Amino acid sequence: ETGGSQGLYEHIFRLANELHTKVVLGLKRLEKPVVAGINGVAAGAGFSLTLGCDIRVAARGARFLMAYANIGAPADGGSTYLLPRLVGASRAMEFYLASQPTSAQAALVMGLVSQVVADDQLHKHAMETAVRLAQGPTLAYGRVKALFESSWQNDIETQLDAETDAISQIALTNDFQEGIKAFTQKRQPWFQGN
Repeated sequence: ETGGSQGLYEHIFRLANELHTKVVLGLKRLEKPVVAGINGVAAGAGFSLTLGCDIRVAARGARFLMAYANIGAPADGGSTYLLPRLVGASRAMEFYLASQPTSAQAALVMGLVSQVVADDQLHKHAMETAVRLAQGPTLAYGRVKALFESSWQNDIETQLDAETDAISQIALTNDFQEGIKAFTQKRQPWFQGN
């Protein structure tokens, strides 16, 4: 029995650790915005994965469910960190304790998703968003994503110092120079990611 319990512990530990270190941290550390197009039911680890994305677009028929309590498990996949920051501590706890599906419209109202689109428009809308972002100032996007992440542990002075450093570094890039030129010439900028 003891060997079986230890083996199960090690198996679950390995699975959870890989999800957390490779996937969740990978999403958060990626120097590009990540767009999630959510259709159907996002439950358990699938729900947690959507939280790791920077922009969440849901189909009108999408549903969100923590589901962990239904199997007698604590939440994982970064949801205990990410969900309270998105919807507040009380709502996050309610998500976990209630273990009931939440509609896309309710998710929009509480700030869990930024947009809700018709079911048949989800793929098109998510891809258009991703393409638009890929054509934008990707270096600046990466910096602001890192700044948003660091803001959770920084005081205001430290965060302002980080912003000063980031904008000073970005000022040296071709994208910034193109952005300034385009602004003064009243035209759309053509960013190249350098």
